[in-house]
Formats: sequence, structure tokens, C-alpha cells
Amino acid sequence: MWYSQSAKDVLQKLKTDVQQGLSPEEVEKRLEKYGLNKWREQKSRSILTMLKDQLNDALIFVLLGAVLITSFMGEYVDAIIIMLVIFINASLGIIQEIKAGKAIEDLHKLASPKALVRRNGKVSEVNTDQLVPGDIVILETGRLIPADLRLIESINLQVEESALTGESVSANKKADEIFKDENIPLGDQQNMVFMSTLVTYGRGVGVVVSTGEDTEVGKIAEEINTDEAKTPLEKRLDELGKVLGKIAVAVCVLIFIIGYFQGRDLAELFLTAVSLAVASIPEGLAAIVAVVLSVGVTKMSKQNAIIKRLPAVETLGSVNIICSDKTGTLTQNKMTVTSYFTLSHNIQEVDQKKNDEHSKLLAKAMFLCSDATLEGDKSSGDPTEIALLSFADDLNLNRIEISEQSKRLDELPFDSDRKMMSVVVENNDQKRIYTKGAIDRLLPKCTHVLIDNQVLEINEQHKSEIEESIHQLSSQALRTLASAYKDISEIPSKDEWEENLVFIGLVGMIDPPREEVKPAIAKAKAAGITTLMITGDHAETAFAIAKDLKIAKNISQTITGQGLDKIDSDKLQHQIKDYRVFARVSPQHKVAIVKALKAEGNIVSMTGDGVNDAPSLSNANIGVAMGITGTDVSKSASDMILTDDNFATIVTAVEQGRNIYSNIKKSVIFLLTSNIGEVVTMLVTILAGMPAPLIATQLLWINLLTDSLPAIALGMDPSSDDVMTHKPRPANESFFAHKQGSRAILGGSLIGFLTIGAYWFGFYEHGYSPFDENIPEDILSYARTMAFMSLIASQLFYSLAFRHYRKSIFQIGIFSNKYLTGAIIIGFLLQVLVLEIPVLQEAFKLQSLDAAGWAMAIGLGLVPLIVNEIIKLYHRSQSR
Repeated sequence: MWYSQSAKDVLQKLKTDVQQGLSPEEVEKRLEKYGLNKWREQKSRSILTMLKDQLNDALIFVLLGAVLITSFMGEYVDAIIIMLVIFINASLGIIQEIKAGKAIEDLHKLASPKALVRRNGKVSEVNTDQLVPGDIVILETGRLIPADLRLIESINLQVEESALTGESVSANKKADEIFKDENIPLGDQQNMVFMSTLVTYGRGVGVVVSTGEDTEVGKIAEEINTDEAKTPLEKRLDELGKVLGKIAVAVCVLIFIIGYFQGRDLAELFLTAVSLAVASIPEGLAAIVAVVLSVGVTKMSKQNAIIKRLPAVETLGSVNIICSDKTGTLTQNKMTVTSYFTLSHNIQEVDQKKNDEHSKLLAKAMFLCSDATLEGDKSSGDPTEIALLSFADDLNLNRIEISEQSKRLDELPFDSDRKMMSVVVENNDQKRIYTKGAIDRLLPKCTHVLIDNQVLEINEQHKSEIEESIHQLSSQALRTLASAYKDISEIPSKDEWEENLVFIGLVGMIDPPREEVKPAIAKAKAAGITTLMITGDHAETAFAIAKDLKIAKNISQTITGQGLDKIDSDKLQHQIKDYRVFARVSPQHKVAIVKALKAEGNIVSMTGDGVNDAPSLSNANIGVAMGITGTDVSKSASDMILTDDNFATIVTAVEQGRNIYSNIKKSVIFLLTSNIGEVVTMLVTILAGMPAPLIATQLLWINLLTDSLPAIALGMDPSSDDVMTHKPRPANESFFAHKQGSRAILGGSLIGFLTIGAYWFGFYEHGYSPFDENIPEDILSYARTMAFMSLIASQLFYSLAFRHYRKSIFQIGIFSNKYLTGAIIIGFLLQVLVLEIPVLQEAFKLQSLDAAGWAMAIGLGLVPLIVNEIIKLYHRSQSR
């Protein structure tokens, strides 16, 4: 353990000199031994691999089988169409994966492209991947740490480690500390600094002890599980493909056997059986799903979310747990002064209108005793000091003017032992010492207090009021910082600077929640989604934020990493539902939490931006990384990246995911209903001994027409306004849940029997029966045309009924889905062309219908839609 050894011992062990550094020859040797200073990256997938994955699907295998069968039967046009569907589906998936990969490349930024290194006695900048153990690295404010370093020197050094530890407050670093304990948490290793963290204050010198995969960042990167489990949608489609494949074979065999024993023509019978088998498979489903998902992904990208895999959108829609990091995700990742205390006015909230002289002095003392800079949105330095500059701005102080009038003569830098900082300022020949620091260290140094512009000797009453204010601010999880001053004629020795001070007041600051987070959490809650906070911050601070955001109600819903360690995995699985806030947790704790939630059957989304989030992002059903503040590791581990780092975008993604799944389900049930109608029509008539009501070419045309435009149009249905009022779907929910299977069977059966009725009417209109012998060919052709037109009309009109499971088409608007309206119109136009153009009429063996025939076909076609509307009306009246 490097932190348990002295700096001298570390230098000897690494065979390096702090003044000279390594020689170029030694660097080359160590590069060969240790490799480049970067962790192993995943290789980009080839197009051939992506194509293989796209085709590795049960439904695709069934379609390929259909291609072989139809090609064997000479139906080359249909075989080509099915192959086109397969090609389009695979292409969409590949294109989306390539686009997502490009987006990730654009987001990918190196943690630190350059580092200041001392080699051969000279300091120069080198690429961070060229660093090796033993290199001497110079650290300055604003520099990213390029590798894991054991500090050799530190001067007021502070490092922001939230990406690794979850702590929003910078950690103090001291080179001369030595820790003998073998289990010191990363956040407490004061003599170490780690790759991908940021120097916010001071300076230092460190020796590289670990590079690449051996760094703390690299270890976490290696922990990431790259095996991707199938999403719920992929599983549903896989199961559906297998079921439909079996049904297709069964239908084909059954009809052929029945027809064989009835003495039908075997060649025609085989072609009809195969055509019906193909018709019973909604080959448009794969393409429809890809199109709907692709449209959803495009829409998401415009809403600041990059989806890396198409099905991830749907999975996000089924999420019922969102695990969120606190710092930078729920909060703004910047300290802000929200309240302050003076003995003149007690505790006040920061308000530009409340800017009395005492408050102004407090703000003035704070920002003069600071080394940070702040201009507009640009800032540098310690986040706490930046917050103090903002505090002065909030009280309408002119910092530029005050700074110009106040000349800093000397300073006593912040020290982690003293926990104070002091400066000597001269203004119009008047010298004054301003001191800021921790209240427990500063208050004992105060002999006087300022009240209403009067300096009074401090007494027990004053101390009691100050302590009460600290208690009140701390109860709100505010971090307190106090300020004092004293006037001097000559600059005393520094031992006397922080003695006999006049207490001015103190401020309370916190890393505040994002404004848009609270309504987003409320919206998620209404949708049955629970938000959990998982952070490395202190329990009190985490709970205060969680309570404000209404994530948790009481402190009993908070547990720390130490508390988690006392619970074994089996017990945690059952107790996990009792907690809403997980504080002071390590990356391993986060993974354990996600696994426990998943073991209870939850669909879990994990959001985060730090390196420490990566393993849990990877283990979650959906990992959501922040694009702006997110680290490289977290982005590569995630399924979705938010380009605006906005928690509210996640809830929007959930809503989009739910609508996408709903639309896919509409398309699936509609296709199955239509295909059941075709199967019922053929099975019943052949079982009854009638001539086949539809021939192979007609079946394939119907299948092509209804499996394309109307089904895709349903997949493009506008978002439902009530989709976020329902609980998330169970992870194992079938496509046919909530009586959707019964709906498909009953609706398909109704369409089938109505088609048979239209078929019978075609005979009846000309004085024949379908059971007659020696039926003229033109009468049979007319009856088939009636069945053909009635079946198409039923399916096209019935597509309107699938737009909402309960609302009437008049409530949602008949024409509100312009794609579906267009699909129905185009469908009827194509049907008319087939019926009226002589060449097509002959090819499909159809006849023109008379007025009675058209009226019957359209009238019967409207029946399924009307029946469905009546059933919906009944259910709505029952629910009222």
C-alpha cells in the first residue's frame, strides 16, 4: 500500500529522484514493462459481427424459412419482398449502432491529454499515456491528475474527487501523512491522488505509482461486465417468433392433411397451405419494430438523449426503479450559499433585498479572504470559495471595485490543521486582517462580536446564539463557514494574526438540487417509478437533499455503506425496499444494491457520471451516463447518454419508452388479429368442404397490404397523454397480457366469419351455394372477390380500434394519426387498382363488384370496428 509508506521509501522503491526524475532511456524501458497509461478499451464491432447479431433472431429464422418455401413454390416476388424486409430490419439496426458509436466517439474526451513531468532534471509537458511508474509529476490548480500518485510535496493542495468517491467537497491532501491501516477508503488517503480527479487549489509534486489498468480508475473499468443481457422486448419477440413458427408449420400441415382427405388438387392445395402458413407469420413485425424504435431513438436524440442500442428505449420504458447518483446528477455539482447568520439579524436566507451593512461585511470578508475567480459562468479555484464569490454577488456587492480598493499585503494560507485562512488587506491606509474558517476553530479565537455596527465583548449569550444557529443550519445539512476580522496598525507576526478576533458571522452552503429534478421525480412517482439516491456523500447531507426532493420521508430510509456491509446479500435482497437513500457507499456497494433490486424482479435504471458509477451502470438493466460531466468509463458502460446532464430527460425517456412499447404492442396485436382472420377463413371453409375462399396470390397480397402500411402507421401513433399514469409493466409481462390475446382471437375470429359471410353472399347473389357441385368459374371468382375485399376492408377499418385500449376513436380523434389515415386510404386505393385494372384483375383472378357487392363488403368491413367501439363504451360506463 503506497499510502502506508513514507515518500522517501516510495522514491527508493521506484528508483527515481525527485529533483532529476527519470531519464528518457529509463522511460522507454518502463513503457515496455508497464505499457501505455490507459485502460483497455473495447474493440469496435465489425459490420459483419453486427449483421450476424441482427440476424440471430428466431423470427428472422422463420422469415428465412418462408423465403425458401416461397422460392421453391415459384412465388419469387413474395420471396424478394420478405428478403427486403429482413435486409431493411438488419440495416436499420446496424446503422443505428454505427450512429450511436460515432456519437460516443464524439463525446469521448481524454481525462488529461498533457501532464507536467520532471525528466532529466527538466520540467516539460508530455502526453499522459506516456507516463510510467517513477515519473515525477508537477500538480497545479486546474490540472487533472494523469495517473495514481504518491504525493512528495503538497502546498495547500486540495483535490476534487467526486468522480471517484462521490464527495462534492474537495479533499485536503498532505504529502507527509502516513497511514498504517490497510483498509483506508480512497477518500481518506490524504497522501495519494488518483487518475481523473482534479486539483482545485494549491500545488504539489507526486511520483507515479500506478498507470493504466492498475490505477483505481482502471480497476473499475476492468470490473465492468460487458456481457449484455437481452432486453424484455427482445425476449418477447424471441418467444413470439418461436410460437408463430410452430403455428405456421401446424397450419400448413393441417390444411394439407384435410385437403388431401377431401380429394382436392394436391399442387394447388400445397401452394395454398404454404401461402397461408406465410400469411400466419407477420413478417412485417421485425421491420415495424425496427422502424418504431428507430423513430423513437431519433426523437430521443432531439431531446438530448443518445441511445446506444435500439431496444434500450423500450427497456427504459419498463423501468420501475431509478437509482441516481447525487453529485452532478440530482444536484448542480457546485456549492451555493443559501443562508447566513449574524448576531445583528440572526439566520437569513440569501436575498438581494436584504443587504444591510453587517451582511455586506460578512460577504466582503469572505470573498477578500479567497483565491478563487468568478466571471459570469467562468470560474476557477476551490468550489467553496467560488460559492463565497457568488454570495457577494447575490448581496449586490461590487467585487471588482472592492478588490481594487483593498490591497492584499500578506496572507496565511488555509491549513488542514488550523482549518482557517487569513489575509492582511489595506484600504485607505487602514489595515485589517480578515479570517475565514471552520466555526469550531475560529470561534475560540474571537474575543469580540459585531452587533449593529458595534463591537462588543463576547459573552455566553452570544456563544449560545451562534451555537444554536450552527445547529439549525446543520439540521438542514448545510456546511458552515465562519468569518472574523481585526483592525491593526502594523502587521504582527503570523502567530498573532488569528488571535483576539471580532466575530462577523457565518454562512451555510450546500450543493443544491437541480431545479428540474423535483417535478421529474414527482412525475416518475405518479408513473409508479421509485427514485433512489446512491451517493458517496455523508448520510445527513444526502438525506437533506433526498427529503427536499421527496425521495425520502425520514432518516430511517437512509443507510450507509457500513450498514450495508453488515447485511448479507440474501437479507439485502428482502430489505432493499425499505431504503431510499444509500450514503457513503463504494462502487462495490452500488453494484450490490443494483443486483439486490434486480433479484427482487425490478427493472433498474442507474444514472451517474463518475468513474465510481461505471460498474453499477453496466449491471443495471439500463445505464444512463451524463454526457457533459460524465467520465469516459461511465459513458462506455452505459446504454444511454444524456447530452444535457438533465435528470428530467430520463423521465422523458421513460415516457417515450412506454409509448414506443405501447405502439409496438398495437402493431403486434393488430397483425395477429388480421392473420387469425385469414387462418379462420381458410380453416373453417376447408373443414366445411367449401372451395378455398382465397387463393395463394390473394393471400400473399392481403398479407403484404396489412402487414406493412397500417401496422407501421400504428407504430407511429402519437404519444398517449395518460401513459405516465400507469404502473410500469412487470418484467415478465407477455404481449398478450390484459386480455390482449383474447382480443386478438375474438377479433380475428369475427373478421374470419364476416369474410366467410361475404364469400357466401357472393354465391347467394348469383343463386348458388358454396356447397353446390359444378359451380361456374366466374361465380367462384366473384365469391372470392367478395371474401378478398371484405377481409381487406375489415382489417383496414379495424386498425383504428387499436389506437387506444379504452378510449373511443372519437375521443382520440379519427384523423389524429395522419399516418394511419393515409395508410387506410392508400390501402383502399391499391385494392381498387387490383380490382379494376384488367392485367392485375386477371393475375389475382378477381372480378369487378356490383353495387350490392361493394355495399356488403364495406358494410361487413365496418362491423369489427363498430363492435369494438360498443365494447369500449361498455367498459367506460362500468369504470364510471
